[in-house]
Amino acid sequence: MKPYLYTTSYTGTLHPTKIYRKVLFLFFLLSVAVIAVGQNASDGGTNSGTNTGNNGSGSNSGPANNTVTRQLSFTNPRLESGTEGANGAIYRFPQVGQGIDALVKITGRSDNKVRLVNIDLTNTGWQKAFQPQVGYTDGSAGNKDWWMEFEITFVEKDGVTPATVNSFDVTALDIDGDGYKVREYVTFYKQKTYTLENNSLLGVLNVLESILGIFTAGKKFQGPVTNFRDVDTSATGVMVTNHYDQGNTFRFRLGGIANGSVNDERMYSMYFKSFQYQEPRQFTLPLVLNSFNATLSNQKVVLNWQTGMEKELSHFVVERSVDGTNYTDAGMVFAGGNSGVKLNYSFTDQLVNSPKGIVYYRLRMVDMDQKYQHSAVRLIRTDDAAAVVKLTAYPNPVVNEVRVTIPNAWQNQKVSYQVYNTNGMLVKQITDPFASQTETIDLSDLGAGLYIVKASTATESASQRIVKK
Repeated sequence: MKPYLYTTSYTGTLHPTKIYRKVLFLFFLLSVAVIAVGQNASDGGTNSGTNTGNNGSGSNSGPANNTVTRQLSFTNPRLESGTEGANGAIYRFPQVGQGIDALVKITGRSDNKVRLVNIDLTNTGWQKAFQPQVGYTDGSAGNKDWWMEFEITFVEKDGVTPATVNSFDVTALDIDGDGYKVREYVTFYKQKTYTLENNSLLGVLNVLESILGIFTAGKKFQGPVTNFRDVDTSATGVMVTNHYDQGNTFRFRLGGIANGSVNDERMYSMYFKSFQYQEPRQFTLPLVLNSFNATLSNQKVVLNWQTGMEKELSHFVVERSVDGTNYTDAGMVFAGGNSGVKLNYSFTDQLVNSPKGIVYYRLRMVDMDQKYQHSAVRLIRTDDAAAVVKLTAYPNPVVNEVRVTIPNAWQNQKVSYQVYNTNGMLVKQITDPFASQTETIDLSDLGAGLYIVKASTATESASQRIVKK
């Protein structure tokens, strides 16, 4: 008698119908197993093999500790238009999603010392991630802050018609340093939410940048000096996941900071998927800070700011500095806490025995758990230039950024700033609906030469010539 795999045997007539049902059931189980193996192999094969990271070596068999929500794949880019590595260059990444391509455009850089080494590294990191390599060389002393800005637009396959992606995640991996003095950072704009590890090593700053002439709020995630080996998806302390909804285009900056001379090439890994964090802390946007400006009147600095949706926000600390580096607390304002409407705040700082020159202000926004983020910095010129001169642009000559101080009567009004070349062509324009006393304009992408800076309100205007080195 043949042995059976059951503790009891079955005796009876085997009907053809029963046999047919059992065969179909076994075939179904086998099909499910084959599909599962195939999906596992596809996801596990996103790593290209040896994984060296920025400055390390090792191997990584696949994403560790992750959960896919909406994944986009960035592979096989080609130059679509423009000059390789130059501002305005557009690269096409085919089939990032079903029937969708991605156009990646270089929209700007902090100065001409920033260069694109490779639009997408494939011999390290993760094959399906967008992994540009950016270089920067500056042999001079002092603080350095450099970046390259990218814009990604989703379009229909092989075309240019915009295609909306309902939702997607972008995880910036391995935001670290060189182990000596360089620290990487990434800045995202207009994301819906972002997620960090509870004990993240990343610093988070609120920023207001001029994007297409409009001040746009964003989040800047700054890494430590420590160098982490490999582009490791389990190193959640140096990762951030940004979530976007209903969009076809978004912008971000990839950069670094250092003190002293720099000659470095940094790789950035942007994986379009979500990951599991050990103790995730999710921050819901819109950004807490909608606007922030500073005005001067009768030796009093008036700071005004507006928040959007507040979530467990405790208070604001107004910080003041005379050198732009070392800040002290000037005062505190309590927040609304939890709110779904716009709230306006104000703080007045009486300048007593303040040295002539520049005073820097920023906000430290503190939540109920005493975690905090900083706002963008606002400048106040404390001499009498704003009251006597219509417009003051400095330094002159300018290297990267020019500061424009407007008359006191223009403050808190809508002010437009234009920069013209010697041919009368408009080369840069930004508009601030509630102008601060002093505005900073980035001119790093302009060539050397003579320019005219013009500021205007609805009824008045003033201009000044400047020299760009």
